[in-house]
Amino acid sequence: MTTQASLNETMQRKSEFIHFEDRASDHPFVEKVWRCHSDRADTILSIAANNFEVAITWLGGKSFLTLRGPETTATTLDCPADGEWIGIRFKVGTFMPRFLPGSLRDHKDVTLPPATGHSFWLNGSALEYPDFDNAETFVKRLAKFRILSRDPIVDDTLLRRPGELCLRSVQRHFLRSTGVPYVTFRQIERARYATNSLREGVSILDVVSSVWSWPRTRPRLPAS
Repeated sequence: MTTQASLNETMQRKSEFIHFEDRASDHPFVEKVWRCHSDRADTILSIAANNFEVAITWLGGKSFLTLRGPETTATTLDCPADGEWIGIRFKVGTFMPRFLPGSLRDHKDVTLPPATGHSFWLNGSALEYPDFDNAETFVKRLAKFRILSRDPIVDDTLLRRPGELCLRSVQRHFLRSTGVPYVTFRQIERARYATNSLREGVSILDVVSSVWSWPRTRPRLPAS
């Protein structure tokens, strides 16, 4: 068996016990909404990620909501049996000012206190857990009360749009709003692309060639 075939078989075997589904979103803050459930206990590879996300867990008759920040390295995690999860993955640059992504980075997750079996406490209010279909309504409420925010400078940086801020100010905005420096962001995006390509059966040589052909860009410079 080739190294490529062995890697694909291992990834497939590891994913058989947990079943994922996701959908796109039309909300400007949301990248996607996902849900999954596990048939048995096992380990799962959590690959590096740049996004801030909210995850709701149902396990052993209990439910809770967790805030997760970016992950700068791949990590093997234990996954319990008979669990159910729903997640809202936010677009890069979306954050909660009270829980900045940098403070949540690399599994420094924050689980918010439950109010009832169907709600949790946040900023002194009891909020209902969102479900797979109404996640956007939940996000709209958070944005309305400024619990959730988005930094347009992050979009400008990623799209290479010129602006008025100096490079150092752009870097500060990017780090505060994403939890990672721009150079780390680019490294994570390359790693995610490589991992997902290998999972889809792309050859190792093709993945390496594609990743290293990416332009080595820096944050946008201020307009002259």
